[in-house]
Amino acid sequence: MKILQTIAEFGAHWGGITTCTYDLLSALHKQGGDVDLLTLLPKDSTDRLLGNGEEWIHALKNDTITPFAYSANFKRWLDINYSQYDILHTNGVWLYVHHATCVMARKLGKPYVITTHGMLYPDAIKRSYWKKWPLLKLCFHKDIMQANCLHATCKQEMEHIRAFGYNGPVAIIPNPMVLPTLPSAKRSSEGKKVFGFLGRLHPIKKVENLFYGLELLKERHDDCEIWIMGTGLPEYEFFLKSEVHRLGLKNVKFLGFVNGQEKYEKLVQLSTLFVPSDFENFGMIVTEALSVGTPVMASLGTPWEELNNQHCGWWCDRTPENIAKVMLQVLDMPSKELEEMGERGKAMVNNNFAAMQVANKMLQLYSWLLNDGEKPSFVYEV
Repeated sequence: MKILQTIAEFGAHWGGITTCTYDLLSALHKQGGDVDLLTLLPKDSTDRLLGNGEEWIHALKNDTITPFAYSANFKRWLDINYSQYDILHTNGVWLYVHHATCVMARKLGKPYVITTHGMLYPDAIKRSYWKKWPLLKLCFHKDIMQANCLHATCKQEMEHIRAFGYNGPVAIIPNPMVLPTLPSAKRSSEGKKVFGFLGRLHPIKKVENLFYGLELLKERHDDCEIWIMGTGLPEYEFFLKSEVHRLGLKNVKFLGFVNGQEKYEKLVQLSTLFVPSDFENFGMIVTEALSVGTPVMASLGTPWEELNNQHCGWWCDRTPENIAKVMLQVLDMPSKELEEMGERGKAMVNNNFAAMQVANKMLQLYSWLLNDGEKPSFVYEV
């Protein structure tokens, strides 16, 4: 069983999609899976290709043109090599890489999988709809509807896939979490509590709600600070800094892009990570924070009800008032109680999202698609 996964780009700046894809493929190889990845080199000269030069990563010169990101190099490689693979599996929708993968699979009569990465959520489809509507009509509606299986990372995503109109098999397999080496930095049990955001700076992330929540706690400003970690749209970053200045907040720090071990060093120092997004498909940063024992507050636009069920965080509406309530609760919480929340979060990640468990599920899915096993319990059919 030989598998080809594809993704449009594989640079560190692409965030969670590239990280979870790399972690999954690395775990698949450790499980004995024969899986290659085909991608294009980052166009951004400041970005870097993920990985450590693994021979299963085929990164082609990025020659993309048009908003559809057509690539002659990608097409040429597929034309020469695709027949050696039993299953094709693409990560994402809307770009030529994804469409070409589906076309090649149908051409050979081989099964193909699409991991939608939240791109069929209604809010995601609405963004740049003027560009997506013709692409749906021309090719992607067919690509999606004729897929042998769509991969969702949570039940909420499957529900949006069904609402889109896809009635084929949907596999619910979470994103993998590679448990980090224990950071040397530690969360302080005394002094200021640290609230943080980590991710791409974009209006849908609603980072400003942290400032508005903090503004409601004027009498407690000296007891805490906020770290904003990430880069993104320059105009949005300018807006956030302008709001901090307008509100007169002296305890907000913009730390820029963090990755790798530095990311975990920062996460472990937080008292709470806040994910106030309009919506998130899975939110890798949630499992990353929990894995180092940091409780998380996530908005109702994320699929993280388990934060409440497992008592390792807060899943609630991301209004400034609710954010202020969580901040105040953390400020008044004894350090021991906060640490106990963190330990419950670690246990949840270990039990449900460890990379090797996720990779094993993906191998079961591939075997089933090749008629070499029973339908897995995590595959849902109408």
